[in-house]
Amino acid sequence: MNLDAIFFGAHPDDAELSCGGTIAKMVSGNKKIGIVDLTAGEMGTRGSKETRFEELKKASKILNISVRENLGIKDGWIENNKPNQLRVIKIIRKYKPGIIFMPYQNDRHPDHSNANRLIRESAFYSGLIKLKSALSGKDQQAFRPKKNFYFMQTYTFEPSFIVDITEHFDIKMQAVRCYSSQFYDPESKEPKTFISDKKFIEYLEARAVFYGFQIGVKYGEPFFCEDNLKLDIESIFSC
Repeated sequence: MNLDAIFFGAHPDDAELSCGGTIAKMVSGNKKIGIVDLTAGEMGTRGSKETRFEELKKASKILNISVRENLGIKDGWIENNKPNQLRVIKIIRKYKPGIIFMPYQNDRHPDHSNANRLIRESAFYSGLIKLKSALSGKDQQAFRPKKNFYFMQTYTFEPSFIVDITEHFDIKMQAVRCYSSQFYDPESKEPKTFISDKKFIEYLEARAVFYGFQIGVKYGEPFFCEDNLKLDIESIFSC
């Protein structure tokens, strides 16, 4: 199956938190979307690897994505090395996405920054004919996505574009709340974390409102692109 786009995240819940509305909007437009988690999030302070797996299954169903895969890289130790690059390259060549989304290059969590370098370089190498890879015993063809887009996590950036997610914000938040072990729970005895703060979910909504306001809508999600983007006349007039 070829996909229109793949959203790469360092951990389960990264894609939902950062761009769940965009994913839902693409799916509603009949695009085939996949999420690829580099790790299982096993180093997370709250919950467990098994908990995360059950949560991501629920979130994936809500978003109605076509594919979800995990590359089995050790959480907390995402390295930009040849074995990990081959893991990413095989996924890109398997699904041939026209666009890939990944964490922005600078972020509070080292896994997010390291994931950016790993995915960005792998996407380029995936297009090299002389770089060989095989999946299920079959040689893969070289393939390079047309565009790389970067999503916002903790640290902000000046976006290249903002997606209107107003009609899909509720679906995003339904998917986000599937990861309930990670968020505020007054009855939980687990240690507090950055995202278990009571205000974190409020922050997510406030950020969506802020970026939505920048484009004259209720909710938005920001993205960065290193390349220039082509707009047609209809897109210009709809801005």
